[in-house]
Amino acid sequence: MCGIAGAIGTRPVDLQVATTMRDSLAHRGPDDAGLWRSDDGRVALLHRRLSIIDLSPLGHQPMASASGRYRIAFNGEIYDHRAIRAELAAERKAPQWRGHSDTETLLAAIDAWGLAQALRRATGMFAIALWDRRDRTLSLARDRFGEKPLYYGWAGGVFAFASELGAIRSLPGFDNPVDRSALSSLLSRTTIPCPQSIYRGIFKLPPASLLTLTIDAACAPRTAPFADGAHDGATLASYWSYRAVVQDGLADPFETEEDGIAAVEAALSAAIVRQSVADVPVGAFLSGGLDSSTVVALYQAASRGTIRTFSIGFEEAGFDEAVYARAVARHFGTEHHELYIGAAEALAVIPRLAAMYGEPFADSSAVPTHLVSAFARQHVTVALSGDGGDELFGGYNRYLHAMRLWRAFARLPAGVRRVAASGGARLPDAVWNAIGAVAAGGRRPPAFGSKVRKTLRTAIAARGFDDVFASLLDEWHLAATPVLGIDAHARRPLDMEVGAAPDAVRMMFNDATTYLPDDILTKVDRAAMAVGLETRVPFLDHHLAAVAARVPLSRKIVGSSTKHVLRQILYRHAPRTLFERPKAGFALPLGAWLRGPLRDWAEDLLDPSRMRQEGYLDPAPIRQRWERHLAGSTEDSPALWAVLMFQAWLRQGGAVG
Repeated sequence: MCGIAGAIGTRPVDLQVATTMRDSLAHRGPDDAGLWRSDDGRVALLHRRLSIIDLSPLGHQPMASASGRYRIAFNGEIYDHRAIRAELAAERKAPQWRGHSDTETLLAAIDAWGLAQALRRATGMFAIALWDRRDRTLSLARDRFGEKPLYYGWAGGVFAFASELGAIRSLPGFDNPVDRSALSSLLSRTTIPCPQSIYRGIFKLPPASLLTLTIDAACAPRTAPFADGAHDGATLASYWSYRAVVQDGLADPFETEEDGIAAVEAALSAAIVRQSVADVPVGAFLSGGLDSSTVVALYQAASRGTIRTFSIGFEEAGFDEAVYARAVARHFGTEHHELYIGAAEALAVIPRLAAMYGEPFADSSAVPTHLVSAFARQHVTVALSGDGGDELFGGYNRYLHAMRLWRAFARLPAGVRRVAASGGARLPDAVWNAIGAVAAGGRRPPAFGSKVRKTLRTAIAARGFDDVFASLLDEWHLAATPVLGIDAHARRPLDMEVGAAPDAVRMMFNDATTYLPDDILTKVDRAAMAVGLETRVPFLDHHLAAVAARVPLSRKIVGSSTKHVLRQILYRHAPRTLFERPKAGFALPLGAWLRGPLRDWAEDLLDPSRMRQEGYLDPAPIRQRWERHLAGSTEDSPALWAVLMFQAWLRQGGAVG
């Protein structure tokens, strides 16, 4: 796991500029630093190393291939690299190995099979920059689900790429303005979706993509991201398609539930075994929920010794998940570590978020994710995570509630629907929160009232199910964006097209290809890499994803039970009483904090005169939501947090052009 960066210029890349760019990523790779330039100096590859496999200098990067044709800067892990070495040996294509790093294995595979085929054969997470000395082309590639980040674009007169925006922003002359369309997406979806970044001219490489550029193409600045296909010396193509995986799974479902359970357990166990291999200490996050508990159960079952687990708890009543993690750890006999934090510890992280993420990022669970990562880093260098289970196996509550609400309203005549929905939408959030707490056995579903009222408002005008789903993802649904200078009602369309599939499958596909890489994986990568912790996600092994796609929806969601297949696997290893409770996210008590210890901080950031002077946001609708939130009539913390994260980023000098 590392940080990579680089640049291509019309003139030689300055060594001091390259060094500054590289070392802005030192937190991602504290163990080693590397810099390589082409013979003419116009191409620079930069690397910061977090040593995980082959801790010796033989793993130093940027690394040259045995043939001398390629030079690579590689961030990530190839989990099956030993199998690839055996395959190369069987084909008589193995070089004389210098060390045992997966980077050297990948280079040998590229020498033997070409980059695209090497990526298809590899199982792993990665962001790659590869210079082809013979063809004089630069290739950038990203893993299948987007676990590892990779930005590219034009700034300061050069083409640049990096694991994080901060490295690109360090270039002299960086003056890229804020992309107001990206800002609008941030406020509505609380993330900036790929391929956008907060800056115009800087883009994210999509997951499962391979971009190849000539020097001339790299030195011709663009205002839009590269499109699929070949265009003027640039080629963008996908080497893997999750859409095809889902469609193939729908066409070839498992015949019985037992077949599906057995196949999923085997594939997940194999992924965990592959991902637990390292030359440094490895552990696992444990929240006590289904996903992380399943990973821990299978990890402990496959381990010869006692595994280490890590959880975090809040002192705030109703938000403490650590008690459940402790019970799960006790059952499996792990070496468990837990950390309890109060408001002060969490609030201390908030001023660091803008620098940590490089652009505004509005998932408030970044705070506890960073805290548990920093805690785990005191004991291990690698941690397995349970992310991805919801998207692959139908775990989000919206997969249940959105369909049920739409089915209920769709049966009603339009006039009756409008009256019923209007009445429900007028009920205060506190009433709906109380109803939700009763239904959840006394626990507090995050922003339950706000979500219900938003869905009811949508039901008044919804033309179909997709409108209902879109409303759940949009904090400004049925309202004009407060971003100035753009189409006030423009919204990023959903991508739910996977053939003739049930609505829940379509939602899962959209989440796996947008929310997962843009929010969940971004959150975990930056929060963990800020402290030099590598996180690995067994659920996103692409072999497991193909198996999961073959599990019929009727075996993923059974009645009111989500992730049915995973539950059956987990119940083979632990009593179900440990997990019979409503789903809870990794949430902060954000609504209460905004009314309490964060109120003065938020008031300063939401100052109307300052916002008008900045010229990005219309303060009027934002202040209305803020005042309703303070009064307790609505729970608008997700929408307000997105505004606050942009304002905090802006105040720390985020906008430079």
